[in-house]
Amino acid sequence: MSIPVSRRVGHDGARRIPAVNAQHFRNVLGRYATGVVAVTAIDTLTGEPCGLAVNSFTSVSLDPPLVAFCVSGDSTSWPRLRAAASVCVNVLAEQQREACERLAAPGGDKFANLSWALSPGGAPVLDGALAWIDCVVDVEHPAGDHVIVVARVTGLDRHDDGGPLVFFRGAYGGFRS
Repeated sequence: MSIPVSRRVGHDGARRIPAVNAQHFRNVLGRYATGVVAVTAIDTLTGEPCGLAVNSFTSVSLDPPLVAFCVSGDSTSWPRLRAAASVCVNVLAEQQREACERLAAPGGDKFANLSWALSPGGAPVLDGALAWIDCVVDVEHPAGDHVIVVARVTGLDRHDDGGPLVFFRGAYGGFRS
């Protein structure tokens, strides 16, 4: 009978590391490709569209229909979105990189030169988005330097055709099946 040989992984043979370096964490997790969405709403104070870009989005439950996304705890856009009666998750297409970068940047008029229409729930749907998902915020969970937002889906549909905008290794790209 042979005894299994223990195999070590990692550059230094370590199985665990005592502290995780933030840049190393980001580099390793950047190897997991994610889709990109824009979460949008109409600002209740100004009546103007507001939004932010998110690459941590997932479906959570079919019954009830729930989705979740993570927002930076220091986001200046999230308080404006949270105050709205509903938000819309726009699944971004690969040609929407510029819109994504604009929505990811702090401050400024993020919707300048962006074409959009109102969803049935009253939030902006970006022209060219692959799909839209109307939601109401159900609950927020503090999680380190971010907030996990769980939202109840109130309406959704596909919107446009094409490939998705993908984020991988710190860069945007596309995917074709």
